[in-house]
Amino acid sequence: MFGRLGAPEIILILVVIILLFGAKKLPDMARSLGKSARILKSEAKAMKEEGGNSSAAQTPPATDEQPPAQRTIQAAPGDVTSSRPVAEPTDTTKR
Repeated sequence: MFGRLGAPEIILILVVIILLFGAKKLPDMARSLGKSARILKSEAKAMKEEGGNSSAAQTPPATDEQPPAQRTIQAAPGDVTSSRPVAEPTDTTKR
């Protein structure tokens, strides 16, 4: 019953979407969805890199070590307008 969507059904669905949201809002919605996907992808990549670095280097930190520099997270690769500095959490536990 619902397994086959032909051209008339898809056209009807698109017309209903355009009527509900309006033609002006659809490009903005698509743009924001793409931006969100890029942010999610870059954050997942950063988390994956951090996980690989922390498991590879299991040496204890030196006591004379300076605090790490502040990282900047960007919304999309090359997008400098929406980047913001992020303070890294510090590990205060003693081993």
